[in-house]
Amino acid sequence: MELNMITATGNASKKTVEVADEIFNKEYNEALIHQVVTSYLAGGRSGTKGQKNRSAVSGGGAKPWKQKGTGRARSGTIRSPIWRSGGTTFAAKNRDFSKKVNRKMYRAAVKSIVSELVRKERLSVIADLALTAPKTKELAEKLKKLNANNVLLVTGGHDENVYLSSRNLIKVGYADVQHLDPVSLISYEQVIMTADAIKLFESNLQGEA
Repeated sequence: MELNMITATGNASKKTVEVADEIFNKEYNEALIHQVVTSYLAGGRSGTKGQKNRSAVSGGGAKPWKQKGTGRARSGTIRSPIWRSGGTTFAAKNRDFSKKVNRKMYRAAVKSIVSELVRKERLSVIADLALTAPKTKELAEKLKKLNANNVLLVTGGHDENVYLSSRNLIKVGYADVQHLDPVSLISYEQVIMTADAIKLFESNLQGEA
């Protein structure tokens, strides 16, 4: 199949880019996309919330006073949860929230996402996003001409000028192909890929079901 390219002013270009149907014309699989996206988000959770129970707190090995005869309440350790500096009752432990998703499922979900973007005309291809310098104003003017308000910009390799220029723009994201993820693809209303990015993206997914 062929994808129409756009010019720097946002108009349709006479140029097209040939892409594989097996990647950009896949059936929409909502269940698979949901599984992959939730797995990706779960993998980003640190799970480092940890507390110490009474056995993990140092000290408290000796009984503070004898069982009877002191007039005080019975106590076996100064690290009891009811004591100051004691352990925590039902202490939280470090957790691993990651969910396994194999590579074939991950790639199939990404193909399904980009295919749906193509069908809904939310994926655009542009020759390049070349900026003369890391200038937020220059990139903002380019995006205004492209009528892109909520957009993810994707380049083949890391473009430092585009990366630095996009950081302070609201609802504008940036990623190179190697760091593109399914959550970013579905988080923006529009995705603009450079011509070299879409070919590299295609080659990375080639040969997978």
